[in-house]
Amino acid sequence: MSDTPTPAGSTGSTLAEWLSKRGDDDLVALLQLRPDLAVPLPATMAVLAARTEQRASVLRATDELDTLDFAVIETLVVQGAADGRHGEPLPAKTLRKLLSDRVPAATVNASLLKLRVRALVWGPDTALRLTPSAQEALPWPLGSTTELPDALTEPEIAAALAESTPPERALLDKLAATGPRGRTRDAAPGTPDDRPVQRLLGRRLLNWVDEETVELPIAVGQLLRGEPVTDPHALKPPATDPTKHAPADVNAVAAGEVGELLRHSASLLEALGQAPAPVLRAGGLGVRELRRVAKQTGIDETRLGLLAEILTAARLLDKGTPEPPPDGDGTEDYWTPTTTTDAWLAVVPPRRWVVLAQAWLDLDRFPWMIGMRDANDKPLAALSAELRNVHAVRDRRAVLDLLAEFPPGTEVSTADLARALAWRQPRWRRHYRLDAVAATLAEAQALGLVARGAVSSAGRALLHGSPEDAESEMAAALPTPVDHVLVQADLTVIAPGPLTPELQDRVSLVADVESAGAATVYRISDLSVRRALDAGATAAELHHLFTTHSRTPVPQSLTYLIDDVARRHGRLRAGMAQSFVRSEDPALLAEVLAAPVAGELALRAVAPTVAISQASLSEVLDRLRAAGFSPAGEDSAGTIVDLRPRGVRIAARGGQRPNWRPNPPSVEQLQSLVAELRAGERAASARPGQTVRADGSRTSTVATLNLLQLAARTRRPVHIGYVDAQGVASQRVVEPLKVGGGQLDALDPVTGAVRHFTLHRIASVALVE
Repeated sequence: MSDTPTPAGSTGSTLAEWLSKRGDDDLVALLQLRPDLAVPLPATMAVLAARTEQRASVLRATDELDTLDFAVIETLVVQGAADGRHGEPLPAKTLRKLLSDRVPAATVNASLLKLRVRALVWGPDTALRLTPSAQEALPWPLGSTTELPDALTEPEIAAALAESTPPERALLDKLAATGPRGRTRDAAPGTPDDRPVQRLLGRRLLNWVDEETVELPIAVGQLLRGEPVTDPHALKPPATDPTKHAPADVNAVAAGEVGELLRHSASLLEALGQAPAPVLRAGGLGVRELRRVAKQTGIDETRLGLLAEILTAARLLDKGTPEPPPDGDGTEDYWTPTTTTDAWLAVVPPRRWVVLAQAWLDLDRFPWMIGMRDANDKPLAALSAELRNVHAVRDRRAVLDLLAEFPPGTEVSTADLARALAWRQPRWRRHYRLDAVAATLAEAQALGLVARGAVSSAGRALLHGSPEDAESEMAAALPTPVDHVLVQADLTVIAPGPLTPELQDRVSLVADVESAGAATVYRISDLSVRRALDAGATAAELHHLFTTHSRTPVPQSLTYLIDDVARRHGRLRAGMAQSFVRSEDPALLAEVLAAPVAGELALRAVAPTVAISQASLSEVLDRLRAAGFSPAGEDSAGTIVDLRPRGVRIAARGGQRPNWRPNPPSVEQLQSLVAELRAGERAASARPGQTVRADGSRTSTVATLNLLQLAARTRRPVHIGYVDAQGVASQRVVEPLKVGGGQLDALDPVTGAVRHFTLHRIASVALVE
């Protein structure tokens, strides 16, 4: 059988006959676009045809149609081609003539091909028919595209709404939220003109249906709901007014956003590592905890919510019981960094960005809804279940894919994008409200996928290329790391760009970030110097750090600060006994033992220069420092140990994040399904001769074997009924080759392949005449 697609003029008085005359490639394309038709595998073309006309399947198939496609469907409905039994089919020539005043014939032909591939329109060019359920998929009342428009324009609607009184606006808002039609006695003739309904009818903000019914025009409802105002009569895509930017400028702005994204993400992980946030009883991250972290990190609460969602999606943040628990009995869950956080922080910035950006693209939630009110007028919390939406990934991809269709560096306004999306997918136009599109673009900008209203080069690579390509593009866009700093006389250190990883770690150890951005300003203090000394650095190493890497002379004040802190640091040593405290100066240790802190720690002298305590080493160090001493931690060999808090961690969940979207079948799988369908169709049309039905008895089993062996000897095809291991019954015609060992080896005349059938699963056998 040829796989060449059948021409548009293929005949067929029924949908089943028309489908059977389609080529294998056509059927594969149909199952690709409408995968629900293949589950379970239809036994015959009649079953497939019945499924293509089912209402639920038709509604799913029309989700991707644009306004022109629906105009073609509406024209066929109006002309009576939607009723397969009583209506008259419509020639394609007549259809093109009916739409010729608005779109060229070639455009109509392309739309017809699109509908034919989906089996929504079928039949030859001389007799087009429409699947009846397609009429129910129209995204607006019948006649909206075929009748000339007689409605207010968007500016006229906005002006009329501005003149509306509060009662009138409340009535319009109610209809926009609940449904376009409403019943009221004020619609009857003779009602006073000062009534709200009569005033709205007079300004054409409502349409009169009958004496008790009014209807909200489509455009008015769209404007009230914040949707892009679309015209069903416009069969050409809406025009856009793009702004051109240099792609290099777009990439530079995106790189700046990525730098802030990575810095803020690390700050959030550090803050939750030091003080995990308890999980709300209803799930999510509470407003109080967000405010605490915002105050600690200096990051806006709205941005923190977005970061928390992305980090959780990337498996860098999760809820669980950390070890050790922050407080309580260890049964409460907390939002805490996972064990994969440290590995993520150690890789290069472009790779870290790819992890976050890919997690956001695949996120089945709407972070921009954080803070909005639910049905009970309660604010939606970050990481709560209410933010999950099955359409999130689809809507997000639709916005970015459309923007990526424009040339690099092209900015398109939110309103233009929303109108274009509503024209392309009118059944989904409520998903593309102006606020939703704007919020999606704002999140994409925070991720560095979009900058100055255009898709960045790294964003294009991630959308349509591979993560490796995106990482390379972002590496090229990010500033080259520098290996020097500028030390100022006021003990500030300026990094004129991103520092190399090694220098970044060393500077962060001895100085605190005072302000971040393209150039980061660090502040050196006695506390930050002591932190470096506590981590094992020496005064000589700190002097060498600034002497080697500073492009400006090292101020004398910094030299004095390091030497002064180092001179006092470590004169008092603490270890583990549980813990011990020692000093080369007996007078200093005596001073410690005489202080109140000695009683708090239960310090006991075991030598003139050594005392021990049952408190932990970290507690001994903290309390001695609070009492005004400057101890240093050491191990059993006397080497200073780094006791900086690392933050708690919980184990990352194994495996990948659950994917709630089913993977589509491959082309090879669909080709196999079509071959099975052809075999079932051939079996259904075959004329059976002698028949044996297997009922499980010994007699029927013997008869089945005898008939199969007879067919194998005489090379006659048989019609078998077979039930596979999944319990799916099918009919097929095969040519038996061998019977034995509990199975039948037979040749499939459609594919030419040898197939194996378990004998006890064969329900019936019939010779084909």
